Amino acid sequence: MGDELLNKTDHGTTPIAESAVAKATIDKATLLVRLREIVTPDALLFDEEALRPYECDALSAYRRLPMIVVLPSTIEAVQAIMRLCYQHNVPVIARGAGTGLSGGATPVGDGVVLSLARFMSILNIDPEARTAVVQPGVRNLAISQAVAQHRLYYAPDPSSQIACTIGGNVAENSGGVHCLKYGLTVHNVRKVKLVTMDGELITLGSDALDSSGYDLLALINGSEGMLG
Repeated sequence: MGDELLNKTDHGTTPIAESAVAKATIDKATLLVRLREIVTPDALLFDEEALRPYECDALSAYRRLPMIVVLPSTIEAVQAIMRLCYQHNVPVIARGAGTGLSGGATPVGDGVVLSLARFMSILNIDPEARTAVVQPGVRNLAISQAVAQHRLYYAPDPSSQIACTIGGNVAENSGGVHCLKYGLTVHNVRKVKLVTMDGELITLGSDALDSSGYDLLALINGSEGMLG
């Protein structure tokens, strides 16, 4: 497998490109101290049993315990976490509901899982424009339920709409059986606000159907967190 190494666990093996990852410049204890300055104690998981639910997504043949799981509830906290980890070469894996089948939320052993589960608000619904502004932890089905009174629904459904979240849909460019008529996630997203690996907050796309310049929004859909 070239430069790839297999991470052996009790449940199988995970290909890890160890040679491509710079070593972290901060130990777990110090990282926890720094993270406690950013989030409340209940937003940090680091004991083995607490980490178990995060060792894989729905591709359960591949498992690995992360070093720490962080559950922030504000954008500012996400930015601070990303800046801290970026400064110390700590890998970060973003996680939605963990329903994906492609291993997009599979942790890195010496890394941090950044759970977006606490971002669950539907911020705005515009029935005339047929748009909604939602946080990444909102479930697909929750959007459809919120707009049902307007005789609308959110079409992309990767057969897990009862549990999967919009953030994960964007990361994986999810589709499902409805995509034959309504397209993939990329065809149903106008604008994304994201935090880059170094903690910068940027917005791609616009409220308009078409925006000038390069279509960077399409790059984000399906990027599996590599770009933000």
